[in-house]
Amino acid sequence: MPDLHQSLLKYDLGHLRIIAGFWGLELESTDSDSALEELCASLLDLEAVTETMDILPADARTALNALVESNGKMEWVAFARKYGEIREMGAGRRDRERPHLKPTSTSEILFYRGFLAKAFFDSGKGAQEFAYIPEDLLELVNELAFQENDAEIKKASEPLGRPATPVEKAHEIPATDHILDDATTYLAALRLTLESNSLLLEKQEQAPALQKLLTTANLIKKNTLQPEAVKKFLEASRPEALDMLFKAWLNSQTFDELRLIPSIICEGEWKNQPQVTREFLMDLVNSIPRNKWWSLPAFLRAIKEKFPDFQRPAGDYDSWFIKRASDGQFLRGFAYWDSVDGALVKYFIQALHWLGVVDLASPEEGKEVTAFRVVESKVERLKVEGKIVVSSSGKITISRYFSRAVRYQIARFCEWGEEKNNEYAYSVSAQSLKRAGEQGLKAEQLLAMLVKHTNGTVPPAMVKALKRWEQHGAEARVESLLVLRVSRPEIMEEMRSSKAGKFLGELLSPTAVVVKSGAIEKVIAALTELGLLSEVISDK
Repeated sequence: MPDLHQSLLKYDLGHLRIIAGFWGLELESTDSDSALEELCASLLDLEAVTETMDILPADARTALNALVESNGKMEWVAFARKYGEIREMGAGRRDRERPHLKPTSTSEILFYRGFLAKAFFDSGKGAQEFAYIPEDLLELVNELAFQENDAEIKKASEPLGRPATPVEKAHEIPATDHILDDATTYLAALRLTLESNSLLLEKQEQAPALQKLLTTANLIKKNTLQPEAVKKFLEASRPEALDMLFKAWLNSQTFDELRLIPSIICEGEWKNQPQVTREFLMDLVNSIPRNKWWSLPAFLRAIKEKFPDFQRPAGDYDSWFIKRASDGQFLRGFAYWDSVDGALVKYFIQALHWLGVVDLASPEEGKEVTAFRVVESKVERLKVEGKIVVSSSGKITISRYFSRAVRYQIARFCEWGEEKNNEYAYSVSAQSLKRAGEQGLKAEQLLAMLVKHTNGTVPPAMVKALKRWEQHGAEARVESLLVLRVSRPEIMEEMRSSKAGKFLGELLSPTAVVVKSGAIEKVIAALTELGLLSEVISDK
């Protein structure tokens, strides 16, 4: 960055005298070049810097500290949004209006004291304007910063926000490891080429994030299972498997929380840095005391106040094309911080809950989350022994606490029912066994698994059904048919020999025959031509 001399080189004698006045100095030089040399020599003194900083207004000291924490420079658009603009004016207008005595912003206070300058620097997005502290002056300011007393250091390291109130934490929502069970269900659905999202009817909003997380964890690639990785994941203990997902998420450069928030839609080619943002937010969360309920609204307000641009390069609130999902309204500008950046923080806390890291709480059941608590372990604290129950009617119930690898395998042979009360419901049918057979699976494999994992308590009827299927396949069929019934066999013969005969199928009795699919209208017309009026009886 430019030093003090370079930063003040373009200013006239009047401007230099204004700065000197705020430092308690009176310049003896009568030309700007000599005055600049004299001023720089006087300002670059630790004692002079200390005295001038001590009498800075509180808001100006805060702004100066913000620049110091940003290594002495900050994108001008971000700095000006928080601390105000500097009015542009020539020497004549300046001398008439005397803006240094009537500053309209914190930025002007620092500017007319020489602590703040503006310049264009190269950045990753090309040349951008920055606010900065002149390099040699910054060294002295930094030296003073290192002399902060212990109380100030302690205050600076305190977590953002405050503890939750009794109302904010009234209804607790403990963290769980249910994500492991949802992942098992999703992986089994992909293996069966079923529509995975429809299998999580109560968790539709989580389905895109789950698919992205499993991709991040290298369990799937382009929506295709990776067998070795899936096997390792399913056979791992619940704590180990949860840790695998958590680490994959934490270190991912592609899992983008911003684009997964249900309330907004991101469009365009702009790029953000999800991993950098995640690490920043994780540092803030890690500073909060463990097992202590923390206010989410207060946490959000503190981030907005101290680190509003935590995910925005150069404080840019205009180039990201983000729409509100409910009405398509574009959310551009800092005015929509709560709807975008604030929503991201909330989603981040929700993701931590999903991954078993934080408990949540709200004023009452069904209300918006208002508190969170960082837990010591990412492991569900409830320990239950899972089991499998098989009925003679082909129903199979599997506890979510049972082996996920076994449930994954059994699910491949079955029709799927609802999950309720921490149990997964499946049923064996001819259709499900046929589908399994198309994937190279045999009914005897299912029987062997059931016998092994139920300690041989599979009902005899179920054993018999699976063995007969293995030998003979389907031996019975249930289907819906459209049946034509007539009053006498002679009418049936007349119908079968007429042009309507091609619409008739299997003869069920001398007076009953199956009507082929979609042919009911043609059959009714043929009956009318034969002088017979018919009625259609529906079971609806």
